[in-house]
Order: sequence, then C-alpha cells, then structure tokens
Amino acid sequence: MSTTTRSAIPMPPAAAKALVAAGGLATAASTFVHWTWTSEFPGDLTVDGYPGGLQILTLVAGLLTALFALPLYHVKGTRWLSPAGPEAAALVLAAGAFATTWFTLIAISYELGGVANLEPGGYLAGLASLLPLLGALGLPREATAERWQSTGNPAAALRFAVSKLVGTRPDQRPTAPLNRWVEVLIIIAAAAIGLTVFTYGITTEYGELFIGFLILAAFGAWALMRGGLIAQLTAINARHRGTTTAAAFAAAAAFPFTQSDDHFASVGVNILIFATVALGLNVVVGLAGLLDLGYVAFLGVGAYAAALVSGSSSSPVGVHFPFWAAALTGMAAALVFGVVIGAPTLRLRGDYLAIVTLGFGEIFRIAVNSLDGISGPKVTNGPNGIRNIPDLDILGFNFGAEHSFGSFTLGRFANYFLLMLLVTAFVVVIFSRANDSRIGRAWVAIREDETAAQAMGINGFKLKLLAFALGAALAGLAGTVMAHVSYSVVPDPYQFAGPVPPNSAFLVAAVVLGGMGTISGPLLGATLLYLIPEKLVFLKNYQLLVFGIALVLLMRVRPEGLIANRRAQLEFHEDAADAEPPVTDEPVLTKAGA
Repeated sequence: MSTTTRSAIPMPPAAAKALVAAGGLATAASTFVHWTWTSEFPGDLTVDGYPGGLQILTLVAGLLTALFALPLYHVKGTRWLSPAGPEAAALVLAAGAFATTWFTLIAISYELGGVANLEPGGYLAGLASLLPLLGALGLPREATAERWQSTGNPAAALRFAVSKLVGTRPDQRPTAPLNRWVEVLIIIAAAAIGLTVFTYGITTEYGELFIGFLILAAFGAWALMRGGLIAQLTAINARHRGTTTAAAFAAAAAFPFTQSDDHFASVGVNILIFATVALGLNVVVGLAGLLDLGYVAFLGVGAYAAALVSGSSSSPVGVHFPFWAAALTGMAAALVFGVVIGAPTLRLRGDYLAIVTLGFGEIFRIAVNSLDGISGPKVTNGPNGIRNIPDLDILGFNFGAEHSFGSFTLGRFANYFLLMLLVTAFVVVIFSRANDSRIGRAWVAIREDETAAQAMGINGFKLKLLAFALGAALAGLAGTVMAHVSYSVVPDPYQFAGPVPPNSAFLVAAVVLGGMGTISGPLLGATLLYLIPEKLVFLKNYQLLVFGIALVLLMRVRPEGLIANRRAQLEFHEDAADAEPPVTDEPVLTKAGA
C-alpha cells in the first residue's frame, strides 16, 4: 500500500516548524500579562509579571509544545522524546495548549458577563495559542494514499484522519536502550512527575482550575502516547521492574508529606479505598470475565464484620480485636459470602449472571437495613449502622492522632493514607501473582471462551468460584480500613448506583474505563471517577448521565480502556496488528487459553 506525505494546511515545512516552536514560547509568555481586570474570576489573573490560576496551565502547555518542537529540528538527544515521530506529538500538544487557553478565556467571558472583561493579555494569549496549532497542522505527515484518495468519500477520509490521530499503536521506531543508571534516573523522574501531577490535581481549589487541569493532562498523556514516549517508558519499566515498583511506592508514600491540609489527605485515602476495591473487582471482571453488578456488597460485608469486632460502643458483639484480627475477620466474612453467593450462581453466564449478582447486592443492602432488632435480629442496627468505631492503634501508633516527623506533621487521614497504601500494595501483589500464575492463565482462557477452555480440561466452575472468592476477600480487606477511616458503617453507600462512590456501577465503570485485566488501569479509572465528582460539585446530580456519555465515547474511540494490555489492543485494533505492540507483562493467549 503506497504512502504519501500530506499536511492539513499547505505551508512550507520550515514555516510550520517555526510556528510550532515560536507559538509555544509565545503562548507561555502570554501568561505573564494580565488577562482580566477583576479578581472575581477564581485565581489571580489581574497581575503582570507572573502567572496565576489557569494561566499556570497555559504556561506549562506552551513550554511543553516548545519542548516537543525540538525533535522537529533534529536537535541532538531530543528524538528520545518522540521516538514514533514528532509530528503527531506536536499536533496534540499544540491542540492542548489551544484548548486550555481558550477554555480559560471562555470561562472568564461566561462567568464575568462578556468578552469585555478580557484585557489585551487575554486576546494575546488566544492568538498566541492559535499559532502552534496552525503550524502543527502544516507539518507534513505520512498518510495512506489509497485511504485519502479512495472514492472521494469525505466521511471515510475524516474517519481515517481521526483514527490516525487517536490511534493507540503508532509505528514506533524504537531507540537503543540507554545506560542502566540513566534509565533508573528516568524512572525516578517519571515517578516524581507523576506525584507532582497527582498532587496538583487533587489540591485544585475550584472547579474551573480542575477542568483546565483535566484538559491539559488528557492532551499531555495523549501526546506522549502518540509520540511513542509511553511505549518507550513501558519498555524501560519492563527492564527494571523492581526499581519501577519501588519508585512508584515511594512517590505514593511521599504524597501525605506534600500536604498541609488533612482534607486532601482524606481525598487521597478514599481514592485508595475505591481503587483497591476496583482492583479486586478486576480479578472477577478483568481476568475471569464474570460481570458482577453487586460487588460493592462484599466491601460492605468486610466493613460490617470489622466494625462488629473493633470495639465500637454501638456494636452488639462487644469485642475489640486488634487490627490484624479485624482485617482477617473482614476478609473471611467477605470470602464466605463470596462462596455462598457464587456457588449457586456461577453456573450462569453473561447477562443472567449479571442480573443475579445485581439481585444479591440489593439483598445485602435490604438485609443490613432489616437487622435492627425490630424487623429482625439486632446485628447491624439497621439504618443507624455501627458508629463510634475507634481509631486504630498498631504497636503504639495511634492513627487518630497527629504525628510529627521532623518538619512534617501527619494528621489522621495522612496516617490512614499510609496504612491504606500498604493494603493497596498487598492487593497489587496478590493480583499480579494471580495473573501470572497457572490459575490466572486459566481465568483468561475462561474469559475468552469458556467452552473451549473446558474442552482443554479446565474446570470452569471451580476456577470461577475461586475468582469470586478471591475478589470478595480483597474487597473485604479494603472494607476493614474503610470502616475505621469513616468512624461508622451505614447501609446507604452499598448499592448499585448512588450519589458518591464506591458503588457497584462506579466500580464496574472504573475497571472498564481504566482497562480490564491490568493493574494500573483500575487504579487510574477509580482515581478519575472519584476525583471528578469531588471537584465538580455541580455534576453530582448528573453523574450517571455524564459518565454514561463518557463511557460511550470511550468505547467508540478506545474500547480497550485508557491503559490496555496487549491482548485487548490486538482484539480491538486488528487493522494495526502489524504495528509494534507495547511491552506488557501478559503473554498473548489463543481463544482456548493455550
């Protein structure tokens, strides 16, 4: 199939490159001039000499655009930034700078009552952000001649252009491995950047700033993917798995030390709880392919079991187990419920299994509401729940008190964040070991084709029950910590769909959005699904509508999820099967799992 070099806007290549580089610098420079005359718009955009609020995001976007313009000039050492070719990365970053800047200008005009509230600096920023986008559109890019010239169908040409832009598997021209210590430094730098981005996102103080952050983060990640840098980093991580794991854990553990407000630490610990439960559900949905719509009930079982034995003044049991015993109790109770629920239902498949698990989830919520001593035995105190759960005290370390470490002071939620981080690490290890084991391979075979797997000698029912029990136990462990963090356990959160996560609908959405069968996918999906309602309060009444639309768009553009394994990419992008796939931990299996 022949190829040809084309550009969306005809212009000399030298002029296009100059527009990208100079436009990126001009966009960054425009943030040092005030954009509006009043401080009524959130963030201080009325001062000359330094950026503030959303201007900081435009500054970063402009600098990144200028940085990724260097490979266009073949500057020595910069090819590593975009090994798959700099044109696509430059285009996406230029679009990100344009989107971030114009979102700010539109928000100013909307909230303050018209474009008259924009100062000349705002108009300068809008014009400057347009320059790199025009230059990037003028860069020559390879296109398949048959596609562009076939039948003269504009719709087909448009679909092809969009697929080239949003494609996930560029034809990467890999660079040679670097020095070992250089690669280790790159891993450490990537972990530090990840911590910085997460910390900035979680500490945004108002909705406009968070929306701008999401726009820039989405375009930035898209550019790194299209330029091939993500695949390059994945290859480096595969060569240094231990270093990558240690760096990621250290970056996560450093988060509480970056916070002076315990409120953001409370958001962090709830994100970890949500993400850990989503990772447990990934065992059931992502590995074994069992659609469980009542999974949040296992979180509730673990939370209630731990609350009953943790010394609560409202607990009918009246015992106080140490944390390790309470955790084992929560895990064991959830595991038993998983086996009890799974044994009669796992002979069903597909939609029938989903409907039955949804029913069991509702039965759990109704049951705990009824065990109030009036409608049934007094076990859970009904709608009042189990309250006054004491803070943990492990080896003399009181998690409810502040603790000072040098110049750093960790509050209550920071303490629980570190504890939950250990729980998350434990769940990640369990998931990783299970995925790489013989049982994990059998789960994947069942997910791909259960009939073929059984023909190969795999006991489908036994292994599905094992997946159900393991996923339930991991959810129960997270529920144990959740009970102590929230001081109380009540029935309301444990339903299929509710105003705030975790609930079954959002857990399934987190797994699908992030990428089924992966470790980092559900963690990212859960983080996004928790942070967005937390930061954008006005969305709380429209969560299901917004996320439904988002999932439909995601399934159309990237059906394998934000972070996908190699098998999912091969299945959903068969037309790009000859491209170089990214490095993953998971080997490719046939439909029969062999």
